[in-house]
Amino acid sequence: MPGSSQPARRGGPLALLKEALAGGERDFTTEPIGRAVALLAVPMVLEMLMESVFAVADMAYVSRLGVDAVATVGLTEAVITIVYAVAVGLSMAGTAMVARRIGEKDRDAAARAAVQAVGLGLVVSAAIAVPGAWFAPRLLELMGGSPALVAAGQGYTRWMLAGNATIMAIFMLNAVLRGAGDAALAMRVLWLANGLNIVLDPCLIFGLGPFPELGLTGAAVATTIGRAVGVGYQVLLLSRGAGTLRIGREHLRLDPPVMARLLRVSLGGIGQYLIATSSWVVLVRLVSTFGAAAVAGYTIAIRIILFVLMPSWGVANAAATLVGQNLGAGRPDRAAASVWRTGWYNAGILALVAVVFIGWPRLLVGLFTSEADVLALGAACLRVVAYGYGFYAFGMVMVQAFNGAGDTATPTVINAVCYWGFQLPLAWFVATRSGAGAPGVYATITAAEVLMAVVAILVFRRGRWARQVV
Repeated sequence: MPGSSQPARRGGPLALLKEALAGGERDFTTEPIGRAVALLAVPMVLEMLMESVFAVADMAYVSRLGVDAVATVGLTEAVITIVYAVAVGLSMAGTAMVARRIGEKDRDAAARAAVQAVGLGLVVSAAIAVPGAWFAPRLLELMGGSPALVAAGQGYTRWMLAGNATIMAIFMLNAVLRGAGDAALAMRVLWLANGLNIVLDPCLIFGLGPFPELGLTGAAVATTIGRAVGVGYQVLLLSRGAGTLRIGREHLRLDPPVMARLLRVSLGGIGQYLIATSSWVVLVRLVSTFGAAAVAGYTIAIRIILFVLMPSWGVANAAATLVGQNLGAGRPDRAAASVWRTGWYNAGILALVAVVFIGWPRLLVGLFTSEADVLALGAACLRVVAYGYGFYAFGMVMVQAFNGAGDTATPTVINAVCYWGFQLPLAWFVATRSGAGAPGVYATITAAEVLMAVVAILVFRRGRWARQVV
């Protein structure tokens, strides 16, 4: 029952899997580290896997509308990553603070932190929605879209930006659930939201049954509806105290000290993610100079890559929760051991995936397109990026460890050096001076991610993150 930890159960891998999926309260500051990682990582991986399934399914439907439709999604996502940057940055702070308070056994403070984090997110989303929807055509033009692409795709872009509050809220509330250790609940939320999205996608895009045929715009409408339903489910879970955390009416008030601490931590997280995503925006812009086929190939390849990396981020998210809760319990050595264990698990998973991506990239990209130019460029992107997967595994775990400790400033500096100081100048040179074309730009992704992983590991070993106050 809420308020008391269930006794740790033992058994083989199947029993552990069932326990992880069932959820329930656990003290992750005392569970054996291997079990703690598994109990958190399994539902987090499945949560992110569903996000990946949706991304691939969505692209499969959209690709049937043609190259311009796929390119529109790519250009829109390059713009909307700013929304994701704010959402993820705020969620980093929410996870860190909720996890720290849970580790300190102060659930009331954890609930107050959760409310302040969600409130901040909704204020920001309102500031983005109106201008984003109004200037949607202009944004597509600035991203290099042709007049035909802008005319056909502005409805999609307008809906995605106008409905960004659902993106923000689902990010924030799932971050709160993960910080509290309720990874199984967060998993169920995303499975509901994205499952509904996958069902609605073909209905609204192609006008199946009683649904209107909205074309590309229908994909955005389906996304907004699915995530709105997910948010409603999150609110229901938290208000009823279905997991570790219960948010009641007494928590629904402004708490300036808590909000100030959240802002301090989240600004680093927002800056960290904005640096990474703005570099992606520039990369998309550089790729667009080689034509719609290059953007379409890149977009398809990135969707396939995310199919794997999102579950891998699920493993990394387990490190964030374990670091936050163990620091709250005054156990920094256990926090560090959890990070290294999680990193090795993640590296093993991605090494196996890299073999497939390097060996059969055309087969994978061919599931989404038969156009020769798009197929060749997408396969090149998939193969080149996969060469760095072993490094990505450790890099993302280290970054999440810093964030889980509330040290969002360190990854911000690392991102600035590796992306702005290294990747973008190199990508510009490759795109404009080397003659390597779009595949040369893809190679800069691998180079920057490898550099970031090495730097993050070296900085993590210094241990300053363990002294962070949240």
